[in-house]
Amino acid sequence: MPKGANVPVPATALRIECGRRLGPGVPDVDASALLLVGGKVRSDDDFVFYNQPAHASGTVRHEGKKTSGGIVTETLLVDLARVEPEVETVLLAASADGGSFGSVPGLYVEVRDAARGTVVARFESSGASVETAFVLGELYRRQGAWKFRAVGQGYDSGLEGLATDYGITVDEPQRTAPPVQLTKVTLTKAAPAVSLTKQGATSGTLHVNLNWQTPPGTSQAGLDLDLCALYELADGRKGVVQALGNAFGSLARPPYIHLDGDDRTGALTAGENLTVNLDHATDLRRVLVFVTVYAGARSFAGLHATVTLRPQRGAPVDFSLDECTVPSTVCALALITNTGGELVVRREARYLVPERGVSPQRTVDRAYGWGMNWTPGRK
Repeated sequence: MPKGANVPVPATALRIECGRRLGPGVPDVDASALLLVGGKVRSDDDFVFYNQPAHASGTVRHEGKKTSGGIVTETLLVDLARVEPEVETVLLAASADGGSFGSVPGLYVEVRDAARGTVVARFESSGASVETAFVLGELYRRQGAWKFRAVGQGYDSGLEGLATDYGITVDEPQRTAPPVQLTKVTLTKAAPAVSLTKQGATSGTLHVNLNWQTPPGTSQAGLDLDLCALYELADGRKGVVQALGNAFGSLARPPYIHLDGDDRTGALTAGENLTVNLDHATDLRRVLVFVTVYAGARSFAGLHATVTLRPQRGAPVDFSLDECTVPSTVCALALITNTGGELVVRREARYLVPERGVSPQRTVDRAYGWGMNWTPGRK
């Protein structure tokens, strides 16, 4: 649909997809939603994005990113039936991280009926230059019904400028309530580590998510990846948190790490998740987060994966895994160390190839010198 056009929205449960093409030098793009009353948010809570992924009402949820066939997509789920009566508009925006939208090819926003999967509206944005943030579209009420309008309004002041324009408070530490944090940290080979302590993530929880995408035309049926963590406590005790043997751990007692569940479907909306209790960071010496292929694939080849570490306080940390070119069934993802009271996260993204007869767990143990004794397990 052309810029400025509008269409009726016949469904209430919507899946909003913001997409772009991959390519050399293309900046990362982050999608967000703002719930507006009289053209402004009521509070910072009305801003849904990567560092605040769900609205308190349950109306809007940020579902994360996927990569498939050279296209990166980011999804927001919107339930119009639950939008509070005073909310007139749900604004759909995007910001560029590390460049401008003039370098982003194939940018679009697509509105789908979440139940049927049918396309309600699609707007392909073009003609961008120095803009670092865009309002792509908006869902708005008109005479008791909802419509979608293609907007295409750009900002050269980034996500912060866009957010401030709609009444969101950014970077004002003197406020009693903490402002919305718009920053995130992306780890790369050149810059593989970040201090959680210096980022302000010294208490609360640290949520670790692994999401993956199979190659186009490949079925996810039967694919089972397991997120795991080796841990060493300050008192020298060592162990593993994993689905095998139902060793799901605990947040309230040692090891202060809990595997949220076992996603045996490869469902991309959830992926694999575990949580670390940072209130007990002094009890942790090191934690190695890794993933194994339990079933459904012979290696990680073609399984495009993204790791996101989201502290309750401080900026989220994310990174992508490199393409797997070896017959690997275990990949070390991230190493969290506590040295002198400073928590540091290091991107590992290291594919390991088990020797014949050696389990993936024992393989990663040997690679990082954990020194544990292993027995066969099942789930």
